[in-house]
Amino acid sequence: MDPDHDSRFKNHMTKNVKKILTDALEALQKAEDAAVVQEVFRAYAGRKGALRLLLQEMKSLPEDKRRAFGKEVNDALGVLEEAIEHKLVSLGGVPDMKQKPIDVTLPASRRAHGRPGLHILTVVRREIEEIFRSMGFSVAVGPEVEDAHHNFDALNIPADHPARDLWDTFWLENKDGHHTPGALLMRTHTSPVQVRYMEASQPPFRIIAPGEVYRYEATDASHEFQFGQIEGLMVDRRDSSHPVTMHTLLSVLTQFFERFFKKTIALRVRPSYFPFVEPGIEVDMSCVLCDGTGTVSGRQGLPAGRQGCSLCSQTGWLEMLGAGMVHPNVFKAVGYNPEELQGFAFGFGIDRLANLKYGVPDVRLYRSGDLRFLESFRT
Repeated sequence: MDPDHDSRFKNHMTKNVKKILTDALEALQKAEDAAVVQEVFRAYAGRKGALRLLLQEMKSLPEDKRRAFGKEVNDALGVLEEAIEHKLVSLGGVPDMKQKPIDVTLPASRRAHGRPGLHILTVVRREIEEIFRSMGFSVAVGPEVEDAHHNFDALNIPADHPARDLWDTFWLENKDGHHTPGALLMRTHTSPVQVRYMEASQPPFRIIAPGEVYRYEATDASHEFQFGQIEGLMVDRRDSSHPVTMHTLLSVLTQFFERFFKKTIALRVRPSYFPFVEPGIEVDMSCVLCDGTGTVSGRQGLPAGRQGCSLCSQTGWLEMLGAGMVHPNVFKAVGYNPEELQGFAFGFGIDRLANLKYGVPDVRLYRSGDLRFLESFRT
């Protein structure tokens, strides 16, 4: 092809681009409503608009000229589209004309929403609270962001105490990116609520402290870095007509478990160590699946005949909580006289109770946001 012809042809197309853009901007300036703006868009920048049609003529240009001409047309489209957006704003703002028109006669698409009702952990927590309220306990709450004094020191866990290693703590950094011994942290248990309550109250009292706690640990089917916990505390004078004893503690726990699981429950205690109680115990509960026998017979979809219980590993017992009589040093830390007062404390996981009651195999499901899982609970 003749080079002079190529040049004249390109100049002709370039003039067309400029003329079309000029005409479009003049038409846009005269537009008095959004409908006219839409017509301008379709006539010049729409799929079959004048500027778009020029792109189809690019095949008539030599290959080395196409890139420059394509850029010129696209630049013109950009100028026009920006002018259209400004014009729409000046007219009060309407949806972008590049979008497909909405057919209001079509049925609306279905969107997934949160399950109506309460989260299953909230249901379980409220049931726990209601049972304890019926036994005379009040519900106390406290901050999830705690200081080291209430989370550790006042609970007989000073800075150099090896028991601090039992709690993997999320420390909150200060603005310099560091934390100091007196820094804030995400509470590792709800026991700080008990400390705060005792600092502001005088016995006798009985409370439970439900809430979320946080521990820096690996997650698996039975462990999460965030989980729900309920702690209980009952304190009275030693010379009371009904002193708070270990027997009182076990009676309260037995009544709670039997009402929560709606069946007869047996408890077993084992000595254990917790810095804030003395003596300390671990409390086991008879298995809710095999009723403490270690075997099941034709239950949970198993074939007929006696099968080993997988829930309790055929032991007949489930580890449930730690408890004990409040340590004298805890009473001293809140200004109580341990010679005059006596009390018990206990703590167990809300997620653990929900697992046992509803057969949930993985604690990570509760906070996964999976609507399929949440929808399986009709509460």
